[in-house]
Amino acid sequence: MHKMRLAALLAALAAGPVLIGCGTPGAPQPPSLDLPDRVTDLTATRAGNQVSLTWTMPKRNTDKLLLKDNIAVHICRKEGASDTCGVAGGDLLLAPGSEATFPDTLPAALADGPPRPLTYFVELRNRKGRSAGLSNAAPVLAGEAPAPVTGLSGEMRKQGVTLRWVTLGAAAQESSAIRLHRKLLTPPTAKPQQGLLAPQPEPLEQNLLIDSCAPEKSTSLCRALDKTVRFGQTYEYRAQRVVRVTVDGKTLELAGEISGPVRVEALDVFPPESPTGLAAVATVGENGAAPAIDLSWQPVTDNDLAGYVVYRSEKVGEGEAAWQRISPAGPLFPPAFRDAQVIAGHTYRYAVSSIDQGGHESARSAETEETVPNP
Repeated sequence: MHKMRLAALLAALAAGPVLIGCGTPGAPQPPSLDLPDRVTDLTATRAGNQVSLTWTMPKRNTDKLLLKDNIAVHICRKEGASDTCGVAGGDLLLAPGSEATFPDTLPAALADGPPRPLTYFVELRNRKGRSAGLSNAAPVLAGEAPAPVTGLSGEMRKQGVTLRWVTLGAAAQESSAIRLHRKLLTPPTAKPQQGLLAPQPEPLEQNLLIDSCAPEKSTSLCRALDKTVRFGQTYEYRAQRVVRVTVDGKTLELAGEISGPVRVEALDVFPPESPTGLAAVATVGENGAAPAIDLSWQPVTDNDLAGYVVYRSEKVGEGEAAWQRISPAGPLFPPAFRDAQVIAGHTYRYAVSSIDQGGHESARSAETEETVPNP
């Protein structure tokens, strides 16, 4: 029996390797270099002489292992096509997975002269000073920034917010645009309405680019109108001048400093439009019916219209009686009214106003006159 088992074992060894025990070690693996992954979402924006960088720190290294310790971040900038990456500020230590920001104040040499390319990079280094390479490029423009916006003011009008600022003169205005930074200070607290016809929620922050302004006569002010505001909200506006420059086929922006804030409350204190097209037609009572005067006018299209108010004055000899409201106590709707309190042979004058949901009443319409014929 033992001879048979020995023969079988020798045959197996001749056929190939035999696994003995509960396991064998695999091939040796090279040690991890612990290099943080490269940053791929770096962005740079310039306002005046300061450049703001934002990016996301990686959570893993190039071996797909989670990073545990803070990471050294080296920030650099290249001017034009230079191969040299100059240091921008000191190195940072940032946590893996964090949202990172860095403000870089440009030195005098880069904040002066004509617009020219300036590119930022960040490089993440391990404890031995090694990295997986530079991040994606984030371009801005070096050079002298446009002048700051001064004299910014805002005023609520029925059509929207009217914004004004001091001009730089015709030549300078033609070469620069104005970017308005609008912030909603009263975000909605209720859940947004659902359905196809429900209004879209208003963004908390929005940028409005004004390519050209409307200069006000006999002043040094430019004017623009923001028609997208909503009544009942409060907004904050800031402004900056922007110059667009094409470099190597790409359009880049050189932006000036952002102005101080202007706050505007969008209160609806404006009456609706006055009705137009008022017409009056007298009808003679037939078969014992009383005479009347039928009024009609063009409907007012204000979104918050509640209805109309009808006024009448009777001509008395060479004079005229006082105007009186003859429509019901509440707003009248639709745009028509029958005045049955008339007397044959008398002449009446009419005018109509419109009123909104807030109780604001418009000026009266143009007057119309009608005489009730005698039977």
